[in-house]
Amino acid sequence: MEKAMLVEALAPFLAVGVLCISIAWVTTTWMRIKNGYPLENSWGKSVYPKNDQAVERVKLLTQENAELRAELGSVKDRLGNVERIVTDSGYHLTHEIDRLRDTKDAN
Repeated sequence: MEKAMLVEALAPFLAVGVLCISIAWVTTTWMRIKNGYPLENSWGKSVYPKNDQAVERVKLLTQENAELRAELGSVKDRLGNVERIVTDSGYHLTHEIDRLRDTKDAN
């Protein structure tokens, strides 16, 4: 008899707890979808929602990534040329100044 009364007394709290957990699960799932985080199935594997907008976004990001890599390559080439010019010019400039000093001292 006491167990039945205990179950009757705890039933509303149990129902509220189950309701709160369900609402929290739905909310977190909605937030993951909204912000682009992967969902997980019951085995813990990522499940990505498939829609046209996501596929188009991946295509645009892939294209932008390729463009940025090409630009980075050209910037590296330019930087290499600038470094070569700076170091070569400094070397030649020093020798040119030394040569002018030597000719000045010789006169």
